[in-house]
Parts: sequence; C-alpha cells; structure tokens
Amino acid sequence: MLLDTMSERYDHIIVGSGINALVCAVMLAGKNEQVLLLERNERIGGCMSTGEITVPGFHHDLMSTNPILFVTSPAYKLLEEDLRRHGLEFCHSNRPTSVSRLDGRSLVLTTDRNQNAAAFNALSEGDGDQHIQDMQSIESHAAFISVLLSSQLRSMPFLQTVLREIRQRGLHGFLTWVGSGLGTSRGWLEQNYGSDIIQSLWAPWILHAGQTPESAYSELMNKLLAFTMEQSGAYMVKGGIYNLAIALQSLFLERGGTIRTSVEVDRIILKNNCARGIITSDGQQFDANKSVICSVTPTQLYARLLRDNQTNKTTKLVQEFRYGRGSFQLHYALDAPPDWIAPGLDQAAVVSLSEGIDAVSKSCNEGIRGMLPQTPTISVIQPHLLDPARCPEGKAILWLQVQDAPTLIKGDAAGEIQTPSHWTDELREEFADRLESILALHIRDFRSLILGRTAYSPADLEAININLVGGDPYAGDCAIDQFFVWRPTAAWSIGKTAFSKLYHIGASTHPGPGLSGTSGYLLAKKMGA
Repeated sequence: MLLDTMSERYDHIIVGSGINALVCAVMLAGKNEQVLLLERNERIGGCMSTGEITVPGFHHDLMSTNPILFVTSPAYKLLEEDLRRHGLEFCHSNRPTSVSRLDGRSLVLTTDRNQNAAAFNALSEGDGDQHIQDMQSIESHAAFISVLLSSQLRSMPFLQTVLREIRQRGLHGFLTWVGSGLGTSRGWLEQNYGSDIIQSLWAPWILHAGQTPESAYSELMNKLLAFTMEQSGAYMVKGGIYNLAIALQSLFLERGGTIRTSVEVDRIILKNNCARGIITSDGQQFDANKSVICSVTPTQLYARLLRDNQTNKTTKLVQEFRYGRGSFQLHYALDAPPDWIAPGLDQAAVVSLSEGIDAVSKSCNEGIRGMLPQTPTISVIQPHLLDPARCPEGKAILWLQVQDAPTLIKGDAAGEIQTPSHWTDELREEFADRLESILALHIRDFRSLILGRTAYSPADLEAININLVGGDPYAGDCAIDQFFVWRPTAAWSIGKTAFSKLYHIGASTHPGPGLSGTSGYLLAKKMGA
C-alpha cells in the first residue's frame, strides 16, 4: 500500500553507497539521468572508510584498504581521468607482499619477475622456473580470465571468448586448463614448490579470496593473486581509502546526482511485480521512473526490503545463501617503524605471519568450526610505508587482519580463553591480546612502540556495515557453488532479480567481493551508460 504523501521522483534510485553503488551512480548520471543515492549511515562509502581510530594524527583504513582490483578494473579505465581531476591519487610499492616465519626466515615479493625467480631458485632448485611457468600460464589465458571476472557470464562476449579459446588451444587443451584451475591451492603449492617458505608466501593469500587452501578453484585464484601482485605491486589511496569514495561522490554530484545520508530504506514499492520506488523508515517516499538498484546482501534485499513480496524463489535464496567466516581487525599507532626480526620486511606493504599451508588450513578449519584459532593467519599491512602522511613523521601504522575468525563461537582452540557464544568487548580484547603476542615474536620490543590500539571483532564490523553479515568481509561464502553464475543464484543474471526494474549489485553478486566496482559497472553498461 502506497503512503498518501508527497514524493520525489528520479529516474534511478540506488540503495547503498559502496563502490559498486557509486560506480553505477556515476555512470548513470553521466547519461544525463536523474539519480538518487541513499545511504543509511552518516556518510557514504560502505567499506571505504578512514578514521583516526587509535590516537589523533594517525589515519587508519577500516574494513578495506587495497584498491588494486579497482585500479585494474574496467570501471577505473573508464573514469580514471575524471577521478584524478577530483583529487584521487594512489601510492605504490614495488614490494607488495612478504612472509615472516618464527624461525627468523622471510621472503619478499617484488614486481620484477626475473628477480623473484632467481630468489625462488636459490631457495629450491626449479622453484623459480616453476614460478615463471605459472605466471606465464595466467598471461596466456589473460583474455579468458578477464572476461570471466569482469563481464556477464551469460552473454555473447563471454561465449565468443570461450569459443576463441577452444579454437586456439583445442577442446582438450582448454578443458585441461579449466580443470587445473578448479584444483586446490594446497595441491598447486605442494606439488610444484619444494621450498616451504615459498609455500608460506602464497598460502595465506587464498584467504583474501574468501577461500581455504582446500577450496575448489583456489588454485586459479591463488595464482591470479600472485600474478596481480607481481604485475602491479601494492596500491593504497593517498590519504586513506575514503578518498576514493569522496572522489566518486564529487564526480557524481558534478554530473547532477543527488545523495541523501542517514536515510534508512524500509521497503521497496512494487506494483504489478515492478519496482516503482522506495519508502524510508520515517515514511518518506521516493519514486523511480526506470529502476531501483540495491547494493545489499540477498538477506537484506529479499527478507527485509521485499519482506511483503517474497516468492518461492526468493525465499529459497534467502534460506540457502551462505555467509563465510568472520574478519577480525587490529589497528596500531606506533611511536616508530617496527623493527622486524626477519630481513627485508621493513619495505614490504603486507607481511603475512604464517608457517605454511598446514598452518593456514588449521586456522581456517578452526574458524569454520566456530573456534577461536590457536594461531590465526595474520596479515600485517604497513600503510606508512606507502603513504607516510597518514601518521606523524617518524611514526608508523600497522593493521592486522585475520580472515579466519568465527562468526558464532563454540570455544577456543587453544583452550585458554573462556568463550561466550557471541563476540563481546572483553572477548575481542582477549583475542587481540593473542594476536599481539604473535606479532611481538616477529618485531623487536614491539610493545614498547605502541601508542594506541583499536580492535574490531566480526560483530563490530557488522554493526558498522550491515552487509558484513556475521563479520563476513565478502558478503557471502565464495565457494564455487556460490560464485560465478551462481552468485547469488543461477536464476538471474546482469543484476536482475525476481521483479522487473529492480536490480541487485554488490559483493553478493557476480563477480563477487573486492573493491573493483565491476558489478555496478556491468549493470550501468547494460542500462546504456
């Protein structure tokens, strides 16, 4: 039932303001259409957020910090000149990642393939040659991979790319390559690399794809992550990831778009199974001539915004859509740059603290089973190396990220922490103490450097952004049955939903999570932008 009230009318109404929503909004506004962007929080950006969360003068990224998927995306290629004009700048490192082991060994990846290969061969004969072979394999299939991850899969361009691959390589060659891509990260690393530290370098990164070392197609994703880091290095947005949101917002407003923040959308207006607008929690109505676009999870879309209009298909989707492990974050303001025990880590953008495949597998398994990992897989990001202006001169920032934290807690794998069934402030700090104790084994006199510390549990992250259900940073499990054409369901494509003129974008849709903006880009292109 529509409310008897005056309403505003736009061509497109977009719910949410993450990178997919902003990219879509900018592109639609660029074709001189009236676009309204609605955000429930006080400011836009979704997972793009920067703040002084430890001590004044230290600017930390929250939730997301790595824009490499955007830098390499078709959306950025289209908008690059305009975004630079609106102040977007990147900082870069040619040492994107590294690993530190408890025995004092380390390994640093550079953007020089020959240098990496030489270092790998020195560790284990043939490992460097294998690395070159693996990276060349990604290069030789670059066209297919690009279409796979940045286009609609049920489309003529994708079909044409598949047929071209088959013509070039033969059906057997193509299927052989696809089959290898469906393999596991564990299988790839154990079968091809003799050096345990090279295995330790790559194994933690599969968590950044929302997978585990034993996940199907984790081999392809692990190789692709390795290739991207070696090819492009590490990027950060100068001044903080929020400046990416600000640049997109500025461009959107320049193109005539409208933004309303602190607006909670209560439900979507449907008439004859067609989206006509939205109603806010305070009863305000906004009408849409052409589309309502939601950058939310399937749970938010179908169980809340469409709660009065569920179908058998939407009910089934909500019941079956799975969310993954939670993310735990720990941010530090330091009085000086960390003095790493292992060599070379003072120049690496990201340092993984990992003992290898088994250690990553163990911590993931514990998190999946609802246990606090005994030895979590920790990624340590060093923003001050790329962007020194984020903190006072001579100081430093560290961001610890754990992507194998449980959502619902059943116990502690170490048997040391008394655990309730849910995250509390006390439990968050106890788990943060565990991470700090591990970090202190890799950095000399670490605790003497601490000026401030702020931790976020999976529950804290969900409270900040409702799309991070249970603290899942990827807005949905990334297993193969819930990825590619099955994300969020095989029933609809190109952002379509069960209702006409209602579209679904964001990390819960193809091509999945990460700051690429691609689902918003693909929908806008489909709509003529």
